[in-house]
Amino acid sequence: MSTASDWKIVVIDDEEDIREVMTLALEDGGYKVAAAEDGKAGIQLCEELLPQIVITDIRMPGMDGLQVLETLKANDSDIEVIVATAFGEMDLAIRALQLDASDFITKPISDDALYLALNRAKDRYTSRKQLKDYTALLEKEKAETSQELLKTFSYQKNLIESSMDGILGCDDTDTVVTYNQSMEQIVGYLKKEVLQKMTFAQFFSAKEAARLKQNLASDKYGGKNQLIIYETIMRGKAGRHIPVQVSATILFDEGSESGLVCFIRDLGDIRKLEREMADQARILHQDKMMSLGRLAASVVHEINNPLSGILNYLRLMLRILDEDQLDEDQTQKFQHYLELAENEIERCSQIVANLLNFSRTSPPAFGEVRIEELINRCILLSRHKLELSNIGLESNIQMNLPPVKGDFNQLQQCIINLIFNAIDAMPGGGTLTLEGHCEAGKRLVVITVKDSGEGIAPADLPYIFEPFFTTKSQAYGVGLGLSTVYGIMERHKGAVNVESHPGEGATFTLELPVSS
Repeated sequence: MSTASDWKIVVIDDEEDIREVMTLALEDGGYKVAAAEDGKAGIQLCEELLPQIVITDIRMPGMDGLQVLETLKANDSDIEVIVATAFGEMDLAIRALQLDASDFITKPISDDALYLALNRAKDRYTSRKQLKDYTALLEKEKAETSQELLKTFSYQKNLIESSMDGILGCDDTDTVVTYNQSMEQIVGYLKKEVLQKMTFAQFFSAKEAARLKQNLASDKYGGKNQLIIYETIMRGKAGRHIPVQVSATILFDEGSESGLVCFIRDLGDIRKLEREMADQARILHQDKMMSLGRLAASVVHEINNPLSGILNYLRLMLRILDEDQLDEDQTQKFQHYLELAENEIERCSQIVANLLNFSRTSPPAFGEVRIEELINRCILLSRHKLELSNIGLESNIQMNLPPVKGDFNQLQQCIINLIFNAIDAMPGGGTLTLEGHCEAGKRLVVITVKDSGEGIAPADLPYIFEPFFTTKSQAYGVGLGLSTVYGIMERHKGAVNVESHPGEGATFTLELPVSS
């Protein structure tokens, strides 16, 4: 039985503190650990040390975690790779699993999650190596009949039954002769219903079985007579359709086809992750629509004022024209009235355009974001609501702030959410302060939103970023705003912090890395 010291692990992460903390945690567990600061250095380190397990950050400059995963698997398909993801990167985690990653863990990484993923990777590495050795043994022995093949399999019953992946073995007539417990869990058929009774084709539709056999005979998915990470649909008990990932190889005996071995992974959990990712997108949009509803009422009032002024100017000009009083003095007044109307119409147009941009559902579009423009647009959208709530606005934005890399719409949603929280915290009026400055030493742009309200209770502070946690009445929301801010900042490799003391208001700080 192997001990922790038998396992070599390489940690790849571009953040030094994460590398150090993870290395110490693993070394305390008895593992041999080496670390690299980027993907290229990590690949080189793996070529030198030949570790069994690699833990890599999924987002890194230069060579990212997915490229590291693909390169490592191309060099050594037995190596197990665990990817570390941030909140809201489920699409990347799903892609990593599709590329045969062992598991994924989310940041910040707890010791429990780390060791759970590590144990899974060790089990999977051990099972794969034993199964690979066993497949080689089968081909070497060149079993003459399916009964010999079945007998040989029986010696390895414990090995096959302990595999995390489903194992389906067939003889040269496609009759199932090997079928482990994981297969029972995937398709629902018991062993006694399958062994020597069902054929390979019965686990698929006729069309899919023919397509799979055709691809197996080609070299499109890993080489001739084998499949590697091939996705298809199996047919389970009671006609269930099960998404799976298949790796398969045809066995030969003296040049003749003697059977087929398939290793099958249930993709149901991956599909579940995809649904959860879609749910997160819906929650993000739901929070935006709640903010939009609150903006709309104040924007209606703000637009009504310039429209009323425009209407009065137009009526006045029409009255002058009806009275045939258009002299030079009146012409100059007309010029002045039209300029005022033009300015007011332009302001209305800008407010409506910003509101429409904020309301749109669109995929993340990362680019350079100018902080001055971001904060000023948020002020434009929320200014009238602040006035209606008897809240004064103070802004202090450092000149010539460096741009950050991000999604303008999502960052705008963060600031709008914080402004609304500040408004709710000052029901009797107060002062809202918006600031933007650069911390050059840390290469960070910092945005602060400060209110003069009653502050946040110390008992509530640890929970305010959790989904659906709220101290407000039901009429003011369901507690999505701050959890949405937290998720967006994680996605932007930034951070959100809060400082608050009872009776002294609250200050929320958004930290974003300067665009390189």
